[in-house]
Amino acid sequence: MKKTRLVVVAAAVGGILTALVGCSPSGGGGGGGGGSVEHATNCTNKLVVKSAPTVTVWAWYPNMAKVVDNYNNAHKDVQVCWRNAGAGGPEYDKFQTAVSANKGAPDVVMLEADHLTNFEIQNALVDISKYGANKVKGNFSAGAWKDVSSGSAVYAAPIDGGPLAMIYRTDVFKKYGITTPPKTWAEYAADAAKVKAAGGPAFGDLGGNVPALMMALEIQKGAQPFVYDYSAKPKDITIKLDDQASKDVLNYWGDLSKKGLVGKQDQFTTDYISGVVNGKYATYISAAWAPGYLTGAGVGKGTDKGKFATAPLPQWDAANPVSVNWGGSALAVTTQATDKALATKVALGLYADDASLADGWKTQTIFPLNQNVLKSPEFVNAKIDFFGGQTANKDVYVPAENAYKGFTYPPFTVYYYAQLQNQLTAINAGKIDGAGAATALQAQIIKYAKSQGFNVK
Repeated sequence: MKKTRLVVVAAAVGGILTALVGCSPSGGGGGGGGGSVEHATNCTNKLVVKSAPTVTVWAWYPNMAKVVDNYNNAHKDVQVCWRNAGAGGPEYDKFQTAVSANKGAPDVVMLEADHLTNFEIQNALVDISKYGANKVKGNFSAGAWKDVSSGSAVYAAPIDGGPLAMIYRTDVFKKYGITTPPKTWAEYAADAAKVKAAGGPAFGDLGGNVPALMMALEIQKGAQPFVYDYSAKPKDITIKLDDQASKDVLNYWGDLSKKGLVGKQDQFTTDYISGVVNGKYATYISAAWAPGYLTGAGVGKGTDKGKFATAPLPQWDAANPVSVNWGGSALAVTTQATDKALATKVALGLYADDASLADGWKTQTIFPLNQNVLKSPEFVNAKIDFFGGQTANKDVYVPAENAYKGFTYPPFTVYYYAQLQNQLTAINAGKIDGAGAATALQAQIIKYAKSQGFNVK
């Protein structure tokens, strides 16, 4: 499930502003879209109160069956009809087909935060602030709420997130005399050089297929790739992908790659996971969901068990730390929903009860964004088995999440990620340096944005 946070959907979204003008919100109810049409035969779960109105939901978390049962058992006034339409890309393809056809969408759909704007601009999602979403705003950090908002509009209910940190191999650090995890990127590079000089493994990895991670690291340095507000000026966008901060970060990782201090392996592949298991990488820069993903992929269960720990993400300026995020999903109400108020109630409450949230974090299915969990002693003080009993939530992930300020994503994230991925691959191949990649990316994305009808500032 967590792997989907890295997958770049290959198909570019064309004619964005045409869709904005030509795709009006659906009233729902007919033609096999949201509402009661598909409820009777296509629910994966069993309805508890069959006489109650139903809300259709597409969602992919591994524990959704339990979450849906928790909700349906607690509600007599509404029931959830759940289906898994695929995780990440496959679901987005199905949802895009339904949006284009103006029928066939569920009432509520799970989306990753960086894909919300892609569907907002097609009038596919409902501003749920009109149906009471702001009543639960205080349950989340400022960053978590910003990720699902556009101006004063709110387009989804946040569930889980991915505050970034540095996972590391304690055995590798000990063998090569690294007594303290690097607190800055300068220290990270120095430790990488030290390990390589001693004949050790790659210190980390510059995967070409992790553009979302690279964007986050650029933002940590001070970059602001996009300025965009769909709710205020949907045709205007500011694009700054070749600023000095972005060039600095791409040059930094490009230099590590060129010197052989980090690997060049695409992440989330069999070869990469094998490398993690066998100590081929000293560190893994990743998000709070990574322990669950790695455990599911077989990491930390064999001879590498008990050899991982986590530390805060290295900083450019240790005196002024910046927290950034990679991944995270939310539940959005679609404009094809039959009853948008009822669908909003489900979106806000489906994965918000104590039992579901507890099951989510204890099984490492999610890193919850709900402050009721983030402030609970059980969660904060939990000793994480993957990290050898380290209180990772208290030490690293909760402070990082609460310090996160939120990102602004473009309305063409899919295309942007694809082009950034191409540039990362070119950097690893030695075909271009980081600054050159930033310049090329700026030109590519501006050209694309203009071709889609945007006014580029």
